[in-house]
Amino acid sequence: MANHRTHLAKARRWVLKLGSALLTNDGCGLRLESLHTWVAQVIALRERGCDVVIVSSGAIAEGVTRLGWSRRPHAIHELQAAAAVGQMGLVQAYESCFQRYGVRTAQILLTHEDIADRRRYLNARSSLRTLIDLGVVPVVNENDTVATDEIRFGDNDTLAGLVANLIEADVLVILTDRDGLYDRDPRLNPRAVKIDEAEAGDPALERYAGNTGVLGRGGMVTKLRAAAIAAKSGADTVIASGLEENVLVRIASGEATGTLLFSHREPLTARKQWLAGQSRVHGRLVLDAGAVDVLRRSGKSLLAVGVKSVEGDFPRGAIVACIDDQGAEIARGLVNYSANDTRKIMGKPSREFEKLLGYVDEPELIHRDNLILV
Repeated sequence: MANHRTHLAKARRWVLKLGSALLTNDGCGLRLESLHTWVAQVIALRERGCDVVIVSSGAIAEGVTRLGWSRRPHAIHELQAAAAVGQMGLVQAYESCFQRYGVRTAQILLTHEDIADRRRYLNARSSLRTLIDLGVVPVVNENDTVATDEIRFGDNDTLAGLVANLIEADVLVILTDRDGLYDRDPRLNPRAVKIDEAEAGDPALERYAGNTGVLGRGGMVTKLRAAAIAAKSGADTVIASGLEENVLVRIASGEATGTLLFSHREPLTARKQWLAGQSRVHGRLVLDAGAVDVLRRSGKSLLAVGVKSVEGDFPRGAIVACIDDQGAEIARGLVNYSANDTRKIMGKPSREFEKLLGYVDEPELIHRDNLILV
């Protein structure tokens, strides 16, 4: 346990998930005094040199209250309306809390399609990474206002796990109204024992999980599944009580609080495995000898200056093969520019992209995190 907790103390990129049970007064509006407390802890993490992305529930619960409804509706159009109204209050609350410390926030609304579609995946990833680099705290939520049953994540725990993958987080912290995972429901059995540490993704853990809460769509099962998702890119997960004093600071100090679900993978393994398993490529980039040598020796990002020609017609975010001038495949990865745009910038340095394209996105044609040697 000591080694895993020590690893948490070294984490520099955090995803923090706050659920409806913590953020609302039993579904009756936002619990602003508690939000101020968690924001203060996020500021403390930033002072330690940590980047934090918040995945926040509470929009629908806040909307239900603002609309004067006595209970959470079931009809999708009513849930969407509540989310639209509640997002206003949720965003205002976060902005107000962080403004006290002179820190900017940004709202990011995602649907499942934003993650499943590789082009939109890259767009979301670029936006989040840019905000982090700018010192902004992104507040992410599911886009309940436009989501349908087919595309909604189903709970913000799952969304938090996917965001951890998206930004290559070191740790995912899921704060709830319980202090961790127990072998039995502690509300029903006084002999229940808390599980201090286990491997994320262990199927045996799900038999300990309880039922879904009233305010949200998630439960302990979804938290375990979120931890399994986060673990695929190397992130550890802590499920802990948001009601404990300074819980985030204690986790960052390596204190044994909550349940730690550790990952046995090295970061980026999941994405690399996904890329390696894709049999279909949508185009090919012919590289010069210098670019081939750089990829083979160091696996660095592919720059447009090293591309001699482009084969095929592909969109941004497509999987393309990188080949030498003899046709041998060297690598494959997710390309940051479409085929047409790549033809315009091939052989050129990134400083000329804006002049050639009228815009600039990423300086790399394929970032090393999205590149696998074959």
